[in-house]
Amino acid sequence: MNRFLRTLAAVLLLFPAYAVFAYVVMPVSWWQYHRIAGAASSGGVTRTLEGIAADPLNVALVGSEAQVADAMRAAGWTPADRITLRSGWKDATSVLFARPYTSAPVSTHVLWGRPQDLAFEQIVGGSPRRRHHVRLWRANLPADPRDTLWLGAASYDAKLGFSRYTGEVIHHIDTRVDGERDRLLSDLDRGGRLARSACGAGPVAANHGINGSGDAWETDGRLCVAVLGEPGTVPASGPSLDGTLAELRERAARPGDRIGTNPIRAR
Repeated sequence: MNRFLRTLAAVLLLFPAYAVFAYVVMPVSWWQYHRIAGAASSGGVTRTLEGIAADPLNVALVGSEAQVADAMRAAGWTPADRITLRSGWKDATSVLFARPYTSAPVSTHVLWGRPQDLAFEQIVGGSPRRRHHVRLWRANLPADPRDTLWLGAASYDAKLGFSRYTGEVIHHIDTRVDGERDRLLSDLDRGGRLARSACGAGPVAANHGINGSGDAWETDGRLCVAVLGEPGTVPASGPSLDGTLAELRERAARPGDRIGTNPIRAR
């Protein structure tokens, strides 16, 4: 009994120390390091809030924000909740006790100096331990909202673990991110909201890398663009897919570019 109590006391004392180290000390240290040293060039990938290179950009959607939300819901994907104390606690308990939470928050990634504008997910096995997910950033400010470009990074959270950089409890992604990109387009097509699509050379060449959690990823370097529309209709006009791919490649390769300073013109 005494041994049990000593072990319990040690765990209770160590847990706050771990929490401060993993969730405060290490993230602030990485952020300060990248602020002072400057982040290494890595166009075509997102970054964590600490400035660590994260996931490759591999998908883009064309449509208004309402069209994107409608299309993703029709495809069986759910908008992710914003990170708050309440959503964080609900996420933690759902993972720990394998409870459903279809709109669990996803971690914040940064592109063009901004956190993701939208995020969607599809949980697997009844809890957010495993899930398909995509983060999206608005890439232009067109006159017609239906010509809005959303550049994104799609990947699959395969399991839980610890970050090799901070020690935080995080999701580890599946190495083959291209499979998630292709699955998302297939889901949009089945949902009846995919008017047309095209894939071409993206901002990341066929390559492999390490994301912000320490997970290896590999890609064929293609960026797939999906133009959204009403079920059974194909828009008579809209952005040129070849032109869209070219401009998204150019813009994504400039990590410091910000929305509004040099917006992509609608085609």
